[in-house]
Amino acid sequence: MSDTTQLLQLVAKHFEVPNNITESHLREVLVKTFEYLVEDDFQKLLQVLYRADVDQYKLKDLLENTEGKTTAEIIADAYIERQKAKVATWKKYSSQS
Repeated sequence: MSDTTQLLQLVAKHFEVPNNITESHLREVLVKTFEYLVEDDFQKLLQVLYRADVDQYKLKDLLENTEGKTTAEIIADAYIERQKAKVATWKKYSSQS
């Protein structure tokens, strides 16, 4: 199974996403989704980030110190980065079996 497929499976636990999109399109979809959550459903945003295990301190630092990106872009990138880290960890330990 490809890394992108595994990434999409992880994201699908939190959001409805097509299973045949590219990673760049996934980012676009997530940016729009996080824009909505920041503005209209902040509690759900917090729940998603908690369940996805996005480091709150790292995210806070990124939000305070990143220029040239919107809040939603920063959150989406942090979310995707965390999901990719999970995929990498699973690959590492599943190949050791």
